[in-house]
Amino acid sequence: MSLSKRTIAISVAAVVGIAAVSTYGLVSSAGASQQPAAAPAATPVDVAPVVARNVAEWDEFSGRIEAVERVEVRPLVGGTVTAVHFKDGSIVKKGDPLFTIDPRPYAAEVARTQAALTAAKSRVAYTTSELDRAQKLVADNAIARREFEEKENAAREAQANLQGAAAALDAAKLNLEYTRIVAPVSGRVSRAEITVGNVVSAGGAAPVLTTLVSVSPMYVAFDADEQSYLRYSAKAAQGAKTPVYIGLANEDGYTREGAIQSVDNRLDVRSGTIRVRATLDNADGRLTPGLYARVRMSSGAPHDAILISDKAIGTDQDKKFVLVVDAANKTSYRPVVLGASIDGLRVVKSGLKAGDRIVVNGIQRVRPGDAVAPNTVTMDSLVTKRVVLPGAQPEAPATPAEAKADTPAAPTAKAEAKPANAKTAATAQRLPADRA
Repeated sequence: MSLSKRTIAISVAAVVGIAAVSTYGLVSSAGASQQPAAAPAATPVDVAPVVARNVAEWDEFSGRIEAVERVEVRPLVGGTVTAVHFKDGSIVKKGDPLFTIDPRPYAAEVARTQAALTAAKSRVAYTTSELDRAQKLVADNAIARREFEEKENAAREAQANLQGAAAALDAAKLNLEYTRIVAPVSGRVSRAEITVGNVVSAGGAAPVLTTLVSVSPMYVAFDADEQSYLRYSAKAAQGAKTPVYIGLANEDGYTREGAIQSVDNRLDVRSGTIRVRATLDNADGRLTPGLYARVRMSSGAPHDAILISDKAIGTDQDKKFVLVVDAANKTSYRPVVLGASIDGLRVVKSGLKAGDRIVVNGIQRVRPGDAVAPNTVTMDSLVTKRVVLPGAQPEAPATPAEAKADTPAAPTAKAEAKPANAKTAATAQRLPADRA
């Protein structure tokens, strides 16, 4: 009996011990769960203050370079080409010889008409003297009136034949002159389409011997839309001049300045555009007819504007937005209305104000309300290609301190290149959390 009581006592003690241990574990877990969770680490991103600047907005068009004068050189007389006096693609001056057609047949024609003119002159002298004698005789009634009129008519015919012979001689000399084909304008000549030894003919079906285009000045022709035409025509009516800047396909900026030369007299109703032509200097001879040209014209007076980099702009369905960083380094969603691109930066018509800081690199890794570790850079440091207009002063080189500030930190660049995981990359394509 005593053994049984002892066994029961041991069992009760064991149960109480286990219960005590369990109670201590629950209390410990509850205490641990009441401790505050650690805050998530701030995401490193590049942050830049927006740029407030006085800017002039521009309209851009696509055009083609055209020659002011273009001539297709054709023969005016037929014959055999005996000489070519230029090298293909060379620059020639007005009056320089280009081709020679065999002049011997035309020289012979000049000699023949010269002889005919001499004979006509002799005939005029003879008939004139005959008429003088007849006038004296008819006064004394020594000859019949009919005979006098015949001599008078012969003198008139001789004078007419003299004029015809002189005209034939002029035509023969002109044809002889046409055998020497010269440049009608100064410019660059093309290749010789007809070479020495070939026979050419004159007339409307005459072959093109070569082409010649003027070099300077040049035209640039482009099509302007209706709204631009109305805007610029209103400025022109007020006497304001609109500068035109031209850049070639291999140039980042606009290296040449021109002036509007003419505007077409009607709008193309099919395309809603009107043809505009500007003139520009080509002293260096680099411009060639047919080259593609980028045309830029000022669309209004300079005004104050907010500028940001395109790298900072996100897309929310049909809207554009940026992430603004506040004083506590937390991001917030901000829709913006964008304008034209100026010198590599985008005009913000509404949504931002001077002094705002926005995320410019790493926008895919953060969401509105997230804390960030900002690496401050300048907005201008994100511009890869800056538009340069003729006569613009070159920018001063950045100081070492500015260069250091413009360079993104290495950890940020590394994080930008490689997202944290696939979920983070997928999140970047979805709508921000507070906009879902």
